[in-house]
Amino acid sequence: MPKLLHLQVACAENRVIGRDGRLPWSIPEDLKFFHDQTAGQTVVLGRVCFETWPRVRLDGRQPVVITSRLPDPPAPAVTNGSKWSPPLLTAPSLAAALSIAETLPGEIHICGGERIYAETLALDRPMRLHLTLVHADVPGDTFFPDWRHLAWRETSRRESADANYRYTFFTLERP
Repeated sequence: MPKLLHLQVACAENRVIGRDGRLPWSIPEDLKFFHDQTAGQTVVLGRVCFETWPRVRLDGRQPVVITSRLPDPPAPAVTNGSKWSPPLLTAPSLAAALSIAETLPGEIHICGGERIYAETLALDRPMRLHLTLVHADVPGDTFFPDWRHLAWRETSRRESADANYRYTFFTLERP
């Protein structure tokens, strides 16, 4: 039986998740939540997301990077002080990345970008969406696919805010 997929995303009300290859906001509480949720887990993400996330290989995360580029020789495990970072694994498609991820310990967290999220949401398999909904319309060029029409069951909700934004942490599940 395939593992439950965890989608990790923060998006604005207008579904924006990025601008110019970066997050369009700085929300420390959400960043901490994201890093805490993915620590010690397998993370599946596209090449651009991998290149813009400097901590991806820290805290015991095992990245599986989806890229159409021919892979370089496998990157070795790295040591950062006393912390170990696992080797980099690559795959040419979401299906191939999930096949690799299924063989690794821990949960599978899908961490973007736009195309990876869209392909994952189209899958007919159980998933959990960890959504930080930023209550603002934000300019951007990268979007989270429309998720509202899918049959989600809300399992948790927590409101929060900082000096710049109001936001809600949702956990939604789909059988």
